[in-house]
Amino acid sequence: MTVSESNKIHSIQQISKSPYLNQSTATPAELRTALHIQGLTPAKVESFDTQKKRALAQLRSKSSDIEKYVFLAWLRNTNVRLFYGLVADQLEETLPLIYTPTVGTACQNYSSIYPFLAPPGQPDGLFLSINDLPNLTQIIQNYKPYPQDPSLTPQIAVITDGSRILGLGDLGVGGMGIPVGKLQLYVAGAGVDPRRTIPITLDLGTNNEDKLKDEFYLGLRQKRVADDKFFPFVDAVIQALTSLYPKLLIQFEDFSSEHAFQLLDKYQPTNFCFNDDIQGTGAVILAGFMNAINLAGIPAKDHKILFFGAGSAAVGVAKQLAAYFVNDHGMSEDKAREMVWLVDSKGLVTLDRGDKLAEHKLYFARKDNGGTQYPDIASVIEHVRPSALFGLSSQSGAFSESVLKSMATLNERPIVFPLSNPAYQAECSFENAMIHTKGKVIFASGTAFPRYTDPNTGLISAPGQGNNMYIFPGLGLGGILAQPATISDRLIYSAARACANALTVEERSQGLLYPVLPRIRQVSAEVAAAVISEAVAEGSATSDQAISVVKSNDRKALLDFVTSHMWTTDGVEEEITTFAPHL
Repeated sequence: MTVSESNKIHSIQQISKSPYLNQSTATPAELRTALHIQGLTPAKVESFDTQKKRALAQLRSKSSDIEKYVFLAWLRNTNVRLFYGLVADQLEETLPLIYTPTVGTACQNYSSIYPFLAPPGQPDGLFLSINDLPNLTQIIQNYKPYPQDPSLTPQIAVITDGSRILGLGDLGVGGMGIPVGKLQLYVAGAGVDPRRTIPITLDLGTNNEDKLKDEFYLGLRQKRVADDKFFPFVDAVIQALTSLYPKLLIQFEDFSSEHAFQLLDKYQPTNFCFNDDIQGTGAVILAGFMNAINLAGIPAKDHKILFFGAGSAAVGVAKQLAAYFVNDHGMSEDKAREMVWLVDSKGLVTLDRGDKLAEHKLYFARKDNGGTQYPDIASVIEHVRPSALFGLSSQSGAFSESVLKSMATLNERPIVFPLSNPAYQAECSFENAMIHTKGKVIFASGTAFPRYTDPNTGLISAPGQGNNMYIFPGLGLGGILAQPATISDRLIYSAARACANALTVEERSQGLLYPVLPRIRQVSAEVAAAVISEAVAEGSATSDQAISVVKSNDRKALLDFVTSHMWTTDGVEEEITTFAPHL
């Protein structure tokens, strides 16, 4: 055998080592011959279903959720199709493992588990350090986790700086679990091609003393850089990404509240981007609230909405709700804003409270309190008499027995949404909400809670979950297909409306606020179709194909257009042949 022939065989064998093209024991015998990998796996050729059964058995054999997370990460980084096949079949079981709540634990322990998430040479994501500033373009180009056609340029990047991970605070480079997890949901929930995603963590240091003292911590061992370095670095990253990939959608994730709003205000008017904490959370809670209003039986104009927590997510949700009252109920902006009250760690947010309010709180700061201050949630509830209570405070148990009973006394069907993640930081559990409101509550949480069985009647009730997965995968796919210059507020709103309307007749008859998770791809298709339609209507869409299908006024054709662009686990052998046409 000549050196040239040997090199050719080695090159072909690399296909079997690609996490994307790898079929492992499901590789057909003839393809094993073509790839020169006979003898490198056991002789038996298994079905994809058998592989999934084995993977599921291994998953269930793990004794803790973090062990399951590590196993699934390894599977994703070694056999992409098997991973997504397993996730698709077992969505309700795997979703809490690949994202909330387990991803929070994974982020906290990321530096310890990192070596076990991927085989050597296979990146778990793209890390960009403040020290990389002179070489950002080259470093971004280094991120090629799978062999692929050069035409398959990235379509979406999820970026965090790890400064505010869920309700866990500053975790530095441990925040990588968030963009990795979000992009898994893009693939599983909306069929975005996994080869065309980039999870990015910006390493700008950390102010977490425990991380700085941890011998295993993998990030820069320094305090976070100040704003005079933070913003130019983010600018350089965005410029490098958009220069390399002009059609790339950028999703900002888990930045500190102040930075999150500042980045959104800076980039949304001119860049193809959005912030999921602010806009995605706002949209998915708005979708649930639209359906909750129908169940509560109170006219929209008569609602009073109280937010416990006043960070970026809370204000993002509040602004989405205010926009709903303007858009759907003809209210003025001032009237809609007056329907919202914010409570932070110092009590009701008012203009005359005596402290300097963060910029993002000013929009909803009250001026009708008559000089009286309300220092805690109980006094605010007595003052406001709210119909709906939203929690985004990361304060476990904040919605106490007395708070829940007060809500039930004030309302025939109180709306209570404890939205903080992970579950142990939620303001209340579904069980407590049901018990202390005597089953009257209209409930949605930010993380999954178990069903509640009434001990007297045996009636089983299912909690709603305001999971951003109902919004951002479809929003992202719709943006990718329509290619608007920016993600406008109208596009976000259209996503929320489509999600609310996606309930089936059966789901509505059960009093559900959100569709059941196994229908997530159908929901994402509906959301994407709505986003595309709105982009065409507002004149921002630039994709000729998307514009044409919307202007045909054929809804089925639009949904077919969306679903035809959803990636699936099928077709690996054809893709191998495309990658290596000489086989």
